[in-house]
Amino acid sequence: MNLAGWLLKKAGWTFKCNIPLVKKCVVAIAPHTSNWDFIVGELSIRSVGMKAGFLMKDTWFFFPLGCFMRSIGGIAVKQSKSTRVTDQVVQMFNTSEELIVAVTPEGTRSPRQQWRTGFLHIAHEAHVPIVLAYLDYGTRTACIDRIFEPTGDIDADMSSIKQYFSQFTARYPEKFIY
Repeated sequence: MNLAGWLLKKAGWTFKCNIPLVKKCVVAIAPHTSNWDFIVGELSIRSVGMKAGFLMKDTWFFFPLGCFMRSIGGIAVKQSKSTRVTDQVVQMFNTSEELIVAVTPEGTRSPRQQWRTGFLHIAHEAHVPIVLAYLDYGTRTACIDRIFEPTGDIDADMSSIKQYFSQFTARYPEKFIY
């Protein structure tokens, strides 16, 4: 057992992977209501020797913080009117042999009825699957669980994904709106 697995176990968490891992995908992880979600998620994937990137504003990538952010999987994206983040990430997928990008569809730790759809657009346009992963504080289980193939019908896909995640307990359930 590596250090990440040991820390996860000491914290009372179990990690499961119910699917074969793929080389390219968008990982949608929910519920996301706490900063602890990032820590549990990182320990989980690193416990099996996996690493996933995550998107972050490029303004966070200044020295020396930028070096640390890149080392843990941070992917700098420019947010401007002339550059769509979706296009940047699709381009990354198109030019990479292997790329796993984790996103939280809720987009924030605050309660949010309307989830962000960028991950659906990215997966559809880059022709990569979405891997559904959850953090269930009720059972203290983190799990890479299912492969979801986006259809291009954003509303129908989002409805299916929200329905899937509705069965899990967030750290702060009052902040999880699906």
